[in-house]
Amino acid sequence: MNEATKKQLFSKLAEKQERMIEIYRYLHAHPELSFQEENTAKYIEAFYAGKECDIRTHVGGLGIVVTIDSGKPGKTVAIRADFDALPIQEETGLPFASKTPGVMHACGHDAHTAYMLILAETLIEMKEQLEGKIVVLHQPAEEVPPGGAIGMINAGALEGVDTVFGIHVMSQMDSGKVFYREGNVQTGRANFRVKIQGVGGHGSSPHKANDAIVAASYFVVAVQSIVSRRMNPFDVGSITIGSFDGKGSFNVIKDSVVLEGDVRSMSEETRTLIEKEIRAKLDGISAMFDVTYELDYENDYPVLFNDPEMTAFAAAALQATELPGVEAVERCEAQPPSEDFAYYAKERPSVFLYVGATPKDGEAYPHHHPKFRINEDSMLIAAETMGTLVIDYLKGSSEK
Repeated sequence: MNEATKKQLFSKLAEKQERMIEIYRYLHAHPELSFQEENTAKYIEAFYAGKECDIRTHVGGLGIVVTIDSGKPGKTVAIRADFDALPIQEETGLPFASKTPGVMHACGHDAHTAYMLILAETLIEMKEQLEGKIVVLHQPAEEVPPGGAIGMINAGALEGVDTVFGIHVMSQMDSGKVFYREGNVQTGRANFRVKIQGVGGHGSSPHKANDAIVAASYFVVAVQSIVSRRMNPFDVGSITIGSFDGKGSFNVIKDSVVLEGDVRSMSEETRTLIEKEIRAKLDGISAMFDVTYELDYENDYPVLFNDPEMTAFAAAALQATELPGVEAVERCEAQPPSEDFAYYAKERPSVFLYVGATPKDGEAYPHHHPKFRINEDSMLIAAETMGTLVIDYLKGSSEK
């Protein structure tokens, strides 16, 4: 019975693939930045108009929660897709390239929304064959902290939900493959801004000043030793100084410098260690150069943790299913970027999977690149993958 339901789902999805691509191309041409996705949210809301489901809008901001109720008792599974874009000028040359200067879907969130809309529509059509409930989380603002997930959670989006599944299309992973990994799978993130305050002066009289540029330069070098000398070599972490604002005149000693940095870690212990060491380095530089500092340090997205039991379930379900177009379901390495799906995973046992999306011509640019593209077939695979997880998870869920 379960396999027959999946085959029917796959058939319906295949029939709708052209519409899925049309939605994707429309969204790609009309990107909106994080926390500003008003038209995208209206587009998603309009898609569900007249369909047999419950729709909540403005959930934690511009979030949309769609509930598909089978009318039978059982578990409740949430499935999430994000829909924000990035402040990037598109250079793909695609006929459906962004029509908004300086804004681009360079991470695949347009694809996530397109496949999710068609999958949700199909699950609504088939809901009498299911048990329990499906909660579709259309999430804004994944790219910019504090992120859209935390707002939706605080607004009650996970009330009654037992587990959450998410998928990301990956331009540099092989098309035709689905990837999984248990445990800590994506880095946690922090960012900081520090102002180092010295005493300005004339370049001819350095002894009458405290040079903020010299102190800040020492800080840039010193923080690199945190990863190389303070962390366990088997842990994962990185510190990037992405901005050093010390512009002035050639013969003027700067009185202050502002730096901004990015921190990534693969465990909460490493996250805590790096923050402690950054503060210690600033204390030392303050004493060494007789300067002061102001530090704003923000821990935002947590480490993304895939529940091992749920990940094993997902992998087994996908490997046991004949997924059209899928050559293999494989365990992959952990991924360096951060992802605010991690907030859902802190609240419920969750799994975040990856669908390969290398373009057919093999020209695969990384995410957040102005020439980022995907293989459009990856969306159908994502829909089939997520649909399989939903059907298998809700199977026999009345025994909950």
